Amino acid sequence: MKIIHNYSNLERSANKMKDVKSLDNNKNSHYDTAIFAGGCFWCMVAPFDTYPGVIKVESGYTGGVVPNPTYEQVCTGLTGHTEAVRITYDPNKLSYEDLVNIYWQVTDPTDAMGQFQDRGSQYQPVIYYNSPEQKEIAEQSRKSLADSNKFSDPIVTRIEPAKPFYLAEDYHQDFYKKDPARYALEEAGGREQFIKEHWKK
Repeated sequence: MKIIHNYSNLERSANKMKDVKSLDNNKNSHYDTAIFAGGCFWCMVAPFDTYPGVIKVESGYTGGVVPNPTYEQVCTGLTGHTEAVRITYDPNKLSYEDLVNIYWQVTDPTDAMGQFQDRGSQYQPVIYYNSPEQKEIAEQSRKSLADSNKFSDPIVTRIEPAKPFYLAEDYHQDFYKKDPARYALEEAGGREQFIKEHWKK
């Protein structure tokens, strides 16, 4: 699988992919999943939700040691979980490489202690892979981003094997649709400006 090395073209290719969201009625299609942690999961659904080939994006908790954690437990930073999104997608229409490239554009890969205004271990940036192929793609993509010198600080996003993913409470799902005003407030906490500065020049 070819890895995209030209990060200056990522935004243009991403915008083209947003033009249409495909609806797949073929029940025999093979779907795969991608799990990404990139700070508050309220802000991690919308960037993926409108792409062709994305079937659904779910908010949840993963990477920790406490089974079926609650939001309140994860917020303590003591369960080992990160807030994350699980993306179910059709690999015939959207590749894992594409999803990883989108992920880089909506997170700060140089911040290991959280993301933007959200601080703590539960907000660390992590790519969770579910196969050797996903691991290889993620690692090569991270290396390409580091080699591009797009960021002056080191790329610290971790790449780890997927662990059990626990769905977050219902009120967290599709939060950007349920509470657009609060979602906009969260985006204004640093993520929106960071994206403009690094990807929309």
